[in-house]
Amino acid sequence: MVQAYILIQTEVGKASIVAETIAKLPGVMQAEDVTGPYDVIVRAQADTVDALGRMVVAKVQQVDGITRTLTCPVVHL
Repeated sequence: MVQAYILIQTEVGKASIVAETIAKLPGVMQAEDVTGPYDVIVRAQADTVDALGRMVVAKVQQVDGITRTLTCPVVHL
């Protein structure tokens, strides 16, 4: 299982609805609207890195109101 944090920038005033929408997607463990340089932080998981990438591109980035994403895979050193 691969997990990642997805840092999301949204259009002004859209963070709450973006977080609510993403929280309902399969593979999303948590989605929170936050303050700072990013508007929403998501924790997601998938079976493989490829599956995680497909989820981000095909599902997360398609949510209305998102302007940019940055995916940070979790590593265990």
